Amino acid sequence: MTSSTFQSIPILDYSLSQGPQKPLFLNQLRHAIINVGFLYLKNHSVPASLVEEVKAYTPKFFELPQATKDKLRMANSQHFLGYSRLAAEITKGEVDQREQIDIGTEFECRYKEGDLIFTKLWGRSQWPDEADLQGFRAVVTEYFDSVATLSYRFLELLSESLGLAPDALNAFLRDPVDLCHRGKLVKYPAILPGSSDQGVGPHFDAGFLTFLLQVTDQPGLQVQNHKGEWIATSPIDGTFVVNIGKGLEAVTRNVALATSHRVLSPPVGSGPRYSIPFFQAISQHVRLSDYHLDFPPDVIELRSARGDTHVDSVNYSEFKTDYAGLANLIGRVKSHPDVAERHYPELFKKYYPNGMPLKASAY
Repeated sequence: MTSSTFQSIPILDYSLSQGPQKPLFLNQLRHAIINVGFLYLKNHSVPASLVEEVKAYTPKFFELPQATKDKLRMANSQHFLGYSRLAAEITKGEVDQREQIDIGTEFECRYKEGDLIFTKLWGRSQWPDEADLQGFRAVVTEYFDSVATLSYRFLELLSESLGLAPDALNAFLRDPVDLCHRGKLVKYPAILPGSSDQGVGPHFDAGFLTFLLQVTDQPGLQVQNHKGEWIATSPIDGTFVVNIGKGLEAVTRNVALATSHRVLSPPVGSGPRYSIPFFQAISQHVRLSDYHLDFPPDVIELRSARGDTHVDSVNYSEFKTDYAGLANLIGRVKSHPDVAERHYPELFKKYYPNGMPLKASAY
């Protein structure tokens, strides 16, 4: 079957979901989820004042002295939370030209000897000292908590749009206070002469939903349609870019579409691009293959009409057979072999039998 495709990213108005125009919103959402896998969300419930605060803090973090940031290096953390220098992460076999700090929502690691290894993945974040960046931790924590709350409500709307009960996906979240969602602050510097333009290479996200705040006006995010064409997803003020993760695609048997995307570095001589993605977590101990969701015939017909996509990836294939936590852990190991070598030596040896690679690939 020939796949239909998209040439732009739909813009949805979240406020419509709160009133009499909810059916219109659900219809638009269903199209975006099945046929695109990406959407802009405007008039969302995260306070504009909080969004502006976290935007203001983003460049301030990266302006800290290098030694101050290096104290927070990700290699310190068995949770893969912390700071990564420029060109420290690898995607699709190439080095990403970005600097970032990965942060999780508040969570105490419960791993003990003998537990399943992936339960080490969730735990405490590393934060700069208050004296180095006053108010940063409080604002970022409040922001990620607010986006997490939005993500739960949005997932209910997504379920409804696909003809399911609003709580049909709740089994994968379990108790929301028992989840460690992840987010990051990212800086993409302008291309240096002779350097790659790969801000981050083509990839899919894990889990269920991603909510991306594009902090600056710099373009760079691109989404790959079913023909393999790259569609610009430029910043739109007051919106999140929302996309489907491989976990949600797996549990819906490809009804919800995870879509490949990448970021190109800003051009030579321009300013840096900043962004803040939030990744909605799902319970570590669920096997997505153990669940069967019964979609109405019209939704199955829409999936069939979409046809086969021509872009795929081997990453997160474990979602189809194993624990969700293991799928996420393996993805982190492949992206950050230096962290894996220190904290997960057995997995490191499995995926890097010849030792630390010059290049590696999560995808």
